[in-house]
Amino acid sequence: MSLKLFLKLYARLAGVAALVVLLCIVLFNGLNSVRHQFWLERFPEPLMRWLAATPSPEQQYHWLAAWYNLKNLPPEEMELSPVIRERLSYGQVVAEEAPIGFRLMVETPAGTILQMRFEEPYLGVSRALALVVSWHLESVNRAGREDMAVRLASHLGVSIAWLDEAGMLPTDPVLQQITEQDVVLYGPEHGNRRDALLRLSDGALVNVGLPGPFSPYGWPVITLLVLLVGGVLALALWLAIKAVDNNLRQVESVAIRIARGEMGARVDTGTGTLVSRLAAAFNGMAEHIQRLVQVQREMIHAVSHELRTPVARIRFGVQMIEDCQDQDMLQKQLEGIDGDIQELDELIDEILTYARLEQGGPVFSLREHSVTEVVRQVVSEQRLIRPSLTIESDIDEDTERCSLSDIEPRYIHRAIQNLVGNAGRYANGRVLVRCRIDEDNCRVDVEDDGPGVPEEDWEKVFTAFARLDDSRTRTSGGYGLGLSIVRRILYWHGGQAFVSRSEELGGARFSLVWPRRKPADSVL
Repeated sequence: MSLKLFLKLYARLAGVAALVVLLCIVLFNGLNSVRHQFWLERFPEPLMRWLAATPSPEQQYHWLAAWYNLKNLPPEEMELSPVIRERLSYGQVVAEEAPIGFRLMVETPAGTILQMRFEEPYLGVSRALALVVSWHLESVNRAGREDMAVRLASHLGVSIAWLDEAGMLPTDPVLQQITEQDVVLYGPEHGNRRDALLRLSDGALVNVGLPGPFSPYGWPVITLLVLLVGGVLALALWLAIKAVDNNLRQVESVAIRIARGEMGARVDTGTGTLVSRLAAAFNGMAEHIQRLVQVQREMIHAVSHELRTPVARIRFGVQMIEDCQDQDMLQKQLEGIDGDIQELDELIDEILTYARLEQGGPVFSLREHSVTEVVRQVVSEQRLIRPSLTIESDIDEDTERCSLSDIEPRYIHRAIQNLVGNAGRYANGRVLVRCRIDEDNCRVDVEDDGPGVPEEDWEKVFTAFARLDDSRTRTSGGYGLGLSIVRRILYWHGGQAFVSRSEELGGARFSLVWPRRKPADSVL
């Protein structure tokens, strides 16, 4: 997996994870707000119902009235919202925020509203429960304490145990406190529960097990959040994989279309796709295949056209040989056939060279070699072939100092030779090969004093099997592949070939330009 694709997926998942975390925080706070309100009403519910069922609770439990503002009020004297009034009429215990702490309300059988106020919900209700248990245990004799304890535990939702053995006693600091006061809340010693230690008037110690305080990290909430996080991340990952799968299916669809012959089919390389690099590479491959198919079609068409003339001449020569009686005429026909065969051989060589360069190029082995030496060698060879022409080279001293370049000597020789040979066919009497090399680039210009190439045909001359409708016709020789081969050789050297008009000689000027040193990471 590429770094760019990894970063895209990671960024998307990180963004989704951040949103999920924010959602979890909001959901966690929202759920706990509802849970806390529910706990505020469920935790003190046994105590409030016990007190509501007691006649005159503010008198019977006068210490609660003093500490927790226990009152029994008519509904009309209280400022209650319609919702709270309705809930109270259903017999529900209602917890409501107060200026300091909160207040608990429940409707009594007499139709009044019993109200208590606490600054801290858990500690206040726990101490009130312990005080109610202590008062009722003190109100009966020893024989009736067991029954009273069972009744209190059942109605108040607590556990009551007599500490009559040394191993059941709490720690020393708690025992020290119980000597100073009658009720001590201590813990947590048993998970999240708290206990109340009571000392009765006869010295008996009673442990009251209280329900645990509100925990925002209850297992239902944690389970819900884990399922939510896992589900959202799984959904995000599935969507990301689905997006990649859709992009790959698009590439597959285009590949199928190309296989059916729709060579112009291309993959959409939108900037938002995760496989845009694959799509771009696939489109590049498709364009290359389309170009190769087009070149192949053009080549087949052009080759079939080029082969007709020499084959027809050979057939005509064979027929002439059958009827020829003169030895000189026979020899002339044989020489003509030999020339046609030589022409076919050269044509096949040109076609194979062009095909090899066009369909991916040869395996170039670039090495340091003197470009000026190649230029002089080509000029020397062409002088021998065309003694009637003046073929000169122009190489200055700066070029000689930078003559070494990373090239494939055989192909650069072929490119310059094609240009000089082409110029020699159209020149009136002079061909000039100018070589200029600096620290970065190499340039070779081949100029002639012939008719030149019309500007509108400067690009056309590099097309395979192309010939112009002026003096550069098939009567001058060639097959229209030489310049195409030159351009492909320069392409594989990282350069380019182009044509212009020679200011010095007045004819055509063909130029080759390529970098003097190959890039360190180039692969040819």
